[in-house]
Amino acid sequence: MIAENTQTQMRKGILEYCILSIISRGEIYASDIISELKKAQLLVVEGTLYPLLTRLKNNGLLSYIWKESTSGPPRKYYEITQEGLDVLEKLDITWRELNFAVEISLAGRKSTDIKN
Repeated sequence: MIAENTQTQMRKGILEYCILSIISRGEIYASDIISELKKAQLLVVEGTLYPLLTRLKNNGLLSYIWKESTSGPPRKYYEITQEGLDVLEKLDITWRELNFAVEISLAGRKSTDIKN
């Protein structure tokens, strides 16, 4: 139970970072964001993604535009703002620092000590 809770918290902590990274590549539709997250094994459902996108937009990190769709109603495409890029740059630095700290912390462990 403790391990599952920690795993959940770790995933939540990096989800926003990964979403900003994905959107920084160019405008993108929400279902495409979900596909990218699934590819990265960060499984997410619409019920998790949309509130997060709304929060990022309300914080000025994202914007969106509506585009007509050939197969239904208009679609909302997300773009990262300059403020979002600035935050992403800071998160990149934090990720590198955390990754370094974890790698150093794990360095003394034998590969047989680490189970998947």
